[in-house]
Amino acid sequence: MQSTERVALQRKLFPEGIPRLWCPTLTHFSAPRVPDEQQIHQHLARLAPFVKGILVPGSTGEGWEMSDEDVRILLNIVLPAAHEVGIQVLIGVLKTSVDQVLATFDALRSFREHPAFVGFTVCPPKGADLPQDAIVNALQIVLSQGYPTALYQLPQVTSNEMTPETVATLASEFSNFILFKDTSGNDRVATSKLDFHDVFLVRGSESGGYAKWPKVAGGAYDGFLLSTANVFAPELVHMLELLDKGRIEEAKRLSDRLESVVTAAFSMVKDVSMGNAFSNANKLLYHIRTHGTKSQGFPPPMLYAGERLPEELVARAQKLLSDWSTNEIE
Repeated sequence: MQSTERVALQRKLFPEGIPRLWCPTLTHFSAPRVPDEQQIHQHLARLAPFVKGILVPGSTGEGWEMSDEDVRILLNIVLPAAHEVGIQVLIGVLKTSVDQVLATFDALRSFREHPAFVGFTVCPPKGADLPQDAIVNALQIVLSQGYPTALYQLPQVTSNEMTPETVATLASEFSNFILFKDTSGNDRVATSKLDFHDVFLVRGSESGGYAKWPKVAGGAYDGFLLSTANVFAPELVHMLELLDKGRIEEAKRLSDRLESVVTAAFSMVKDVSMGNAFSNANKLLYHIRTHGTKSQGFPPPMLYAGERLPEELVARAQKLLSDWSTNEIE
């Protein structure tokens, strides 16, 4: 019964089908904590031909650093802009306790009626020693609010993982649990073979390749929710299209090339003490793809608190993308 109700809700929210490629969009800033409205509009317009679903704010969008008021300001820009270009929005509620999640649901209640809104995204409560029954109980409280909800496996922040059994239990109980994102890189849920009753499974990890994971290629996931879709959405969509056509080896070659440049970009920012790797690497790459050979003539990308990424990294990122593009597969 839950599966039937879930599919009906998914079809209502996504009349053209749930997007296979989602993006946790970058938050562009014009001043400390002040979103750059012009850049955000330009970014969404660039994404729109390839990405039909976004998470705002996710880790890549510096959502863990934002207050509820920061998020409100951002959503007042993003939701109308996304709706204008045909993109649907999951609102990230990045909190580490149930009480905080419920308070944020209330703080953001005015956005639930926006036509671009399709649900909230939440993580389990934080705690390395938290038993699974405590995680289940906490997420039951969240899901019982009745909003369309995506659950987000993010052990890098929560210090724990939902087991396959936990996810299956919640899927069997709540038809408003519509999507599951796993950024762990362990993929234990998706590869478990348990019945998740048509919950849409998306992979968020940038490690372990791309082409082998979609179900169309015999993998375990329905789609992706990737930070690098901010930069490489055209390539990721092309890879999915190759898989759809059975051109597996071509898709794998493109996947390998994407993984090589992404790995190098994340390695480039590993010693940056401010921000987080997802945001820092993608802000650099997006800056280069936006400004091209003139990238070093523009101020480096700004982070939430107002710091800018080092100019030296802009130069390195420009060389990385230039070398990568020189050998790009046609």
